[in-house]
Amino acid sequence: MSWDEQFASHYDEWSAGMTDDVPFYVSLAIGTDGPLVELAIGNGRVAIPVALATGRSVIGIDSSPAMLAQAQTAAAKAVVTLDLREGDMRDLELDEPAGLIYCPYRTLLHLPTWADRRHLFERVAGSLRSGGKFAWNAFAFDHHVAARLDGQHQDKPIPHLVQFDIADNRMDLRLDDGATSSLWWATKNEWLGLVDVAGLEVEALYGDWDRRPFGDESREYVFVARKPGP
Repeated sequence: MSWDEQFASHYDEWSAGMTDDVPFYVSLAIGTDGPLVELAIGNGRVAIPVALATGRSVIGIDSSPAMLAQAQTAAAKAVVTLDLREGDMRDLELDEPAGLIYCPYRTLLHLPTWADRRHLFERVAGSLRSGGKFAWNAFAFDHHVAARLDGQHQDKPIPHLVQFDIADNRMDLRLDDGATSSLWWATKNEWLGLVDVAGLEVEALYGDWDRRPFGDESREYVFVARKPGP
């Protein structure tokens, strides 16, 4: 089984502490013209509130059938419509240019290489309408945090082990039931480079969900990029 499939049964517990991002992404969606698209939709944690707030369907893409099944069940319970599509976000292709594409919960960090990310950013840029927006968040690497967590077993949000591979810019997670995953962090300049090569423009870079500017004390990149045009 893939990590995603093993992890699906733990996702509610794992993501329980991440709630502040929801109103941020909802605020971007309200009033947006054109389709709304969430990359790595998971169980619909963000997409369902977006659909409720906008009264519109959200296109949700994810590579995990188990997570998509959870999203479908949750959407039916909330009485909203999600257009769920199984697939790799690097292969993004839409029938109609989107007004907003967003990727919450640091999921872009699961793409291991610059080439993977560049390909995705170019796909996103090609899938946005003029003036459309792409939003995502990712942690800002802090060597103090890495030194404290490396090799340590953590009990929250669910029991897991964290290990850092500095040479590969990689953080490995292993749940106690054996499920594993890796995230490859990126610097601010790497994100800015991806925006540039895709032909997008940075509209905002925040350091938290309250829209405070990114600064020395910030530990989260919250980006909003825009496709040039009216």
